Amino acid sequence: RIIGTLGLTFNNFSLRNLFNLKAYKPLPKGDGQKLSLRGQTNGKYYQSYSFSFSQPWFGGEKPVSFGVSAFTSLQSSGNAVGAEGYYKIRLNGVTVSLGRRLNWPDNYFQLTHSVNLQQYILQNYPGYLFSTGTSYNLNLTQEISRDSRDSPIFPKSGSFIRFTVQATPPYSLFNNVNYATASDKTKYRFTEYHKWKFDSQWFQRVAGNFVIKAQAQFGFLGQYTQAVGQSAFERFKLGGDGMQGFDFLQGSELIAMRGYANNTVIPVGSDPTIAQQSGSPIYTKYVLEARYPVIASQQATAFVLAFAEGGNTWNRFGDFNPFNIRRSVGVGARIFLPIFGLLGIDYGYGFDAIPGLPDANKGQFHFSIAQQLGGF
Repeated sequence: RIIGTLGLTFNNFSLRNLFNLKAYKPLPKGDGQKLSLRGQTNGKYYQSYSFSFSQPWFGGEKPVSFGVSAFTSLQSSGNAVGAEGYYKIRLNGVTVSLGRRLNWPDNYFQLTHSVNLQQYILQNYPGYLFSTGTSYNLNLTQEISRDSRDSPIFPKSGSFIRFTVQATPPYSLFNNVNYATASDKTKYRFTEYHKWKFDSQWFQRVAGNFVIKAQAQFGFLGQYTQAVGQSAFERFKLGGDGMQGFDFLQGSELIAMRGYANNTVIPVGSDPTIAQQSGSPIYTKYVLEARYPVIASQQATAFVLAFAEGGNTWNRFGDFNPFNIRRSVGVGARIFLPIFGLLGIDYGYGFDAIPGLPDANKGQFHFSIAQQLGGF
């Protein structure tokens, strides 16, 4: 099925002039705030809507950023409620974040705290640890990053490094639930996990405006106790463009990897149907890009690129091998328009076959809207 996506990003928005009709030229602007609206749908089977707002100078005096976002998504069988074969999954969520720039070790560092609440409502939904019920994911995220890039759109020098820890309360340690005998509906009502991510990017101009980008990523999803086991949510799905909404709806983090079809870079030896649906608790990915700008103005920025990527996923930490990767190469282009954000197209070819998925590594076109392919 085809999914239609519409996204709008306003990068110099002014919330205080929202009701000042004279400020609409065509929208109120000038305060450096960012407002993003996005919708996805393919009709009655899938719908997703999201909103985000960020204020870079919260309070007006110190460099403290504030952000709030919310979303709702629904996937269903498309037939009438109560009809034979009917199923649905709905995901609602809200995030509130605060960030501040640090002066030590240098003023490129930033510390961000966020609280996230997500609600999953399932009815006869296949492929999960439970098919009917409600699950909640309340987590605290701590992120420290260092950003010395000379430009956010087409950096020619500098680096971006980010380390993120996300964790839920360890409910199993104090809720007196016997997980050996508890039903799946009770066992997974409150999701628990700890999640660790690392992302590093380096940019270097080598000749004129010709720029090299190198990137490495790692993600790990852990559990507090063996009795509860791995979380059904917050896993990683590697491969493709990361744009499709269905897997995001199912509570998995989509990691783009060009040259492979969506969600097809699965652990060696795993069942393709199960692995694509559930995701993996561990992944790593590497990117090398050569970039060259073709348009550089205040109205638009565009550049072409060639890339080589490698990455893989694993089910157990004991199997983790950062040098055992699937590889791909390709070319692409990006254009940044202030009202739409960053738009992109890539063509990639994967060198390594995926057992059970014979078409996964054939030539693939990938499209992106308001996102960087290769970043989380």
